[in-house]
Amino acid sequence: MAIELLAPAGGPEPFRAALAAGADAIYCGVGNDFNARRGAHNFTYDAFEAACREAHLAGTRVYVTINVVVRQGEMARALALVRSAAIRGADAFIVQDWGLFHEVHRLWPELELHVSTQANVHDARGVAWCRGQGAHRVTLSRELSLAEIERIAEEGVELEVFGHGALCFCYSGVCLMSSMAGGRSANRGLCAQPCRLPYDLVDERGRALEAPGRTRPLCPKDACTASDVGALMAAGVGSLKVEGRMKAPDYVWSVVGAYREQIDDVLAGMAGPKAAELGGTPVDKAVARRLARAFNRDFTDAYLRGTSGDEMMSYERSNNRGQLVGEVIASSGGQVQRRDGRGNLHRDPRQDRRAARCTVTVRVSEPVGAGDLLELRPKDNPDAFLTATVPVDARAGGTVECKVARPMPKGCPARLIRSKAAHDGSSQALSREVTRKRPVRVRVISRLGRPFAVELTCVGGPLGQDGALPRAVAEGFVVEPARTRAVTRDDLAEHVGRMGSSAFEPVSVEVDMDEGCGMGFSEAHKVRTAACEALERAIMEPYVARARGLAQVSGLEDDTDHPAARTAAPEVCAIAMTPEVARAALDAGAARVYVPSDELAQGAWPEGCVPVLDEVCREPDHARLDAWVRTGEPVAVGNVSELALAAQLGAAPEVRGCIPVHNASCLAALERAGAAGVWLSPELTLEEISELAPRATVPVGLVVSGRPRVMTSEHCVLQTANACIHDCPRCALRGRRLSLRDRDGKLLPVRTDLHGRSRIYDAFPLDLTPQTGELVAAGVTRLAVDATLLDEGEARAAVARLVRALDAVAAGRKPAARERHATSGHLFSGIG
Repeated sequence: MAIELLAPAGGPEPFRAALAAGADAIYCGVGNDFNARRGAHNFTYDAFEAACREAHLAGTRVYVTINVVVRQGEMARALALVRSAAIRGADAFIVQDWGLFHEVHRLWPELELHVSTQANVHDARGVAWCRGQGAHRVTLSRELSLAEIERIAEEGVELEVFGHGALCFCYSGVCLMSSMAGGRSANRGLCAQPCRLPYDLVDERGRALEAPGRTRPLCPKDACTASDVGALMAAGVGSLKVEGRMKAPDYVWSVVGAYREQIDDVLAGMAGPKAAELGGTPVDKAVARRLARAFNRDFTDAYLRGTSGDEMMSYERSNNRGQLVGEVIASSGGQVQRRDGRGNLHRDPRQDRRAARCTVTVRVSEPVGAGDLLELRPKDNPDAFLTATVPVDARAGGTVECKVARPMPKGCPARLIRSKAAHDGSSQALSREVTRKRPVRVRVISRLGRPFAVELTCVGGPLGQDGALPRAVAEGFVVEPARTRAVTRDDLAEHVGRMGSSAFEPVSVEVDMDEGCGMGFSEAHKVRTAACEALERAIMEPYVARARGLAQVSGLEDDTDHPAARTAAPEVCAIAMTPEVARAALDAGAARVYVPSDELAQGAWPEGCVPVLDEVCREPDHARLDAWVRTGEPVAVGNVSELALAAQLGAAPEVRGCIPVHNASCLAALERAGAAGVWLSPELTLEEISELAPRATVPVGLVVSGRPRVMTSEHCVLQTANACIHDCPRCALRGRRLSLRDRDGKLLPVRTDLHGRSRIYDAFPLDLTPQTGELVAAGVTRLAVDATLLDEGEARAAVARLVRALDAVAAGRKPAARERHATSGHLFSGIG
């Protein structure tokens, strides 16, 4: 089965580069409000309409990303964007927010909806639930293995998988690190990429534990699945997605073109003797070179192979590595900087005056071209790097002499970080009048006494409304006998096959004619032109027809008539990690205690503890998580797979804040799906909470005290110490109170579980108890202390403090002031 090559476009130029490179589909944003790359040069409506037309004529589909959470006051505007983009030609919409998803499906069931990877779906049960909501496709989490993907594909839902580009350290959709640190939320398309920054792993005394060079413990390499294309196809993946809506046209052109070649090679091999070897597809050297010379942090396919260790991390740097192409063998015209025994740098003070005359000689192990940009980065002093432009072409094994600002030491690695060939190739593609022409089969009909006709049929690409490839016929003059020289089949094939500036190019020309026909070729050209115009209309007609039928946005769901749960007395809740903490919380006045299921499986816990299921539920997780979902009993669920199981078994699922609820439509959709309670996201403001909570028909909860979890990763952060024993239950580091220290000295606590997953917590505790009265008035009926990082005494004090705050509110008094060093999170300063 063929696989769709899905390319990124941050604006019109990358869009055309993707089209020229052979993308089957392109995803992009329209406007700058509702997509996960708000910093990209996203499309205006007019530019989007023109791009869609060009893509559709070329046989390429266009998907619009609306992959962010949508606030209550934004829903009408987001829906208007969907309608406007659909009218202008969008083939599908990639959506994160379940409220927006529901409203689009309700208003316009004819529109194709794809679930974003931001929705955090990673197993077959979750994918089946998405299908039940109306999803046509699900974009899976990046962390899944080939075996998991193959199992999920059995559900029959089209699957999209990220195949190339940047990897997030955190599971997508549950990352709050950028948000809590500065208000730039990944859930709103404004991630500041804190995972690319340096951190120290420190112990209880502040001593650094990371191994030398491992200064970026949250920075993965980039994904590259070129060698896995056959395996992905065999596993049932429908779409291979290239990440990169912030990338330049030359990156898009180069990477998409490389995958186009690789996919075509695999498809060609499927018909021959290589069909049995699809599990490991050879990658042509030229393809590998193109990928390596585009922006990359080195490559990994570890997740697909079922691993998540050091092999997938770029600990030492977070910027472009390019391709290693050689090393410096000599420098002349200046003095090389050297370190003395104390590590201090020394150089000749006259060096700067001679800089213009410095030359480095590089022996290249890979071919380089004139205009390529090299990075020269000394191994013993990587911060003293510089760049150099290659002056001439050189083959592998040859040398090049580059002018530089200062000498470089012998043995210094040379990396190609910008390819002139990629830049020139994309520039040439962008200069074409028609970026990519669609192949057609041409049939010419020339029968005496009948109208001359040209029939065009598309080769490949999307099917038309009738399930067939688009086709058009144009007729013209009546064919008469030749008065002098009769035209030949070759004459007609040549003249009709000249498609010039049209959107099409012939792959074959069939001529069906009588002998002795005569005509002027200019008349034949007119019929060919008419056929091209008719084929354009045939290709665009489904979009025109759909646009006519799209109804105006009206009748947004409003559940305010339902009785609200805020009439119930507020309850104090606590999240505990040990039986001792649970008992301390109950003694201090907590009415409900929530416990992660892994912890609940061991130890003597008080009666009535509510199991907390992970924000991650992959196929291997079912054995340990599913047993905690029990008919009639409460359970806190962290993803739609667990919600689906709880609803099926008749449990009472409470949706955790990692399924973000930012609008009433989302709230209503989750209630219909079986939610018996909702815990709100820490990204909501008090004003937004006041809008949402009264609309709920189930209890609404909010964590008001404790450190928010800001990241969950499949990779164990403790591996930065280079002391992994590959036995999580016996790991000595796991039992310690370790933290990541950022550049400003702030400490972010780190905890890892028995399965090697990491959870990172905010540098500052949250304390919303001073606003207890406002929260209760807004409709919040469950207020929780997150005691995940607290000991028995700390948990008792925190719960007692919340109990006193509720008592104060009931008595008409103000609760105590916010604790020192604590924050109000986003309660008064919302995310972007």
